[in-house]
Amino acid sequence: MTDARTRSAATPTDEPDPRRWKALSVCLAAGFMTLLDVSIVNVALPSIAAELDASPSALQWVVSGYALTFGLVLVSAGRLGDARGRRTLFIVGVVVFTLASLAAGLAQSAGWLVAARLAQGVGGGIINPQVSGIIQQLFRGAERGRAFGRLGTTIGVSTAIGPVLGGGILAVVGPEDGWRWVFLVNLPVGLLAVLLSLRYLTPRRDKEPARDLDPVGALLLGAGVVGVLWPLVSEQWEPADLVLLVAGLVLLGAFALWERRVAARGGTPMVRLSLFRVPGYGSSALLALAYFSGFTSIFFVLTLYLQNEIAYTPLQAGLAITPFALGSAVTSAVGGRVVSTRGRSVVVLGLVLVVAGVVATDVLLALAAGSSATGWWIAAPLLVAGLGSGLVISPNQTLALAHVPVEQAGAAGGVLQTGQRLGSAVGIAVAGSLYFAGTGSGDTATGVTHGLRATVALLAVALVMGVVDLRRRQPPSS
Repeated sequence: MTDARTRSAATPTDEPDPRRWKALSVCLAAGFMTLLDVSIVNVALPSIAAELDASPSALQWVVSGYALTFGLVLVSAGRLGDARGRRTLFIVGVVVFTLASLAAGLAQSAGWLVAARLAQGVGGGIINPQVSGIIQQLFRGAERGRAFGRLGTTIGVSTAIGPVLGGGILAVVGPEDGWRWVFLVNLPVGLLAVLLSLRYLTPRRDKEPARDLDPVGALLLGAGVVGVLWPLVSEQWEPADLVLLVAGLVLLGAFALWERRVAARGGTPMVRLSLFRVPGYGSSALLALAYFSGFTSIFFVLTLYLQNEIAYTPLQAGLAITPFALGSAVTSAVGGRVVSTRGRSVVVLGLVLVVAGVVATDVLLALAAGSSATGWWIAAPLLVAGLGSGLVISPNQTLALAHVPVEQAGAAGGVLQTGQRLGSAVGIAVAGSLYFAGTGSGDTATGVTHGLRATVALLAVALVMGVVDLRRRQPPSS
């Protein structure tokens, strides 16, 4: 069990750490690196296929394998960071991710590259829950909102700007070796992150005993996440995928029952189910799952359409989506500051802007009718959607973790981000299948329309959740 000494060590002291903003910068740099690799590799897939003679299945695993292992370790890594020290786990994650990036950049075969991407995902999954846990540990009050605002900026910008950076690297280095530098560019960032984390992150002196780490819970949760994620990231669904999905859901149910049993016996479960009774956590976690299902698929559908239909280069396609990233960068910091006073209304406003921006993008794509100026047509609505996104991600994360005890911050952040990864996989599976169904008959315009409308529907679900939660929290009228 977690003793008094452990709880004391995990709780912020009265005096804030004077190095906290520098520590945050180190964490965000590493987090940016891992989240960038979710999308930066997409524009390099044609070059990888040509240089490594990679099959479509191998290319699918280059993308989806990263997401699979990333989601697999999030909660376990967050719990381990809570128990054994977040700095230690953060450094381990950065080292794993950096070495895996080196292996990916040196890959001589498609199988080699897939294995390196799986290892990258493990490193990314170890790093990210430590970031949210460290923010909980180092910041309080309004400062915590500002810190989560910067985290929200990192999440939004890294996802949206990946195609731009990937396209830029390919344009400068060339398609033959450019795809290698998409991975090798992580090396200096990873090295600096390790060195600076040793200087600015405070190590934990007392640790929970190994017997409290709940290995059975870790195995049940890991198997359940794989069972759910594997079918969602598969290129084509087969009957076995449905069986695996059902098995994954059953294992997640078994995990919940096991955690309840561990807590009832006085042990320390990996995830305390009481976490979902913490004000704001459960509703924010569900909203994040729904939002990321629509948020991530926007870039997937648009990047494919701009390259396949408009014949944009990878760099041009990335630049066309940049207004979204710029808008998100502007409002993420603002949202982090005002959410402490405005609450859920900030998130609802952001969701309205995102839905309106994506609907307008869909309409203007139809009006542009495949024009080479399509990027200019959709710049304004994507900017509006990005402005809205900045008011969703970081404020929602702040609301989710505002009342979570610091000693559970890593596990709570891991659960939250696992939901985001599941949402991303669901969104890409749904929007992608509708996009490819539309383009199967040679009509790319129909494909992008179906894909974007599926995205709007997923975002609308998040908006309804936000409105319901907002109304529930309003005091009854006299």
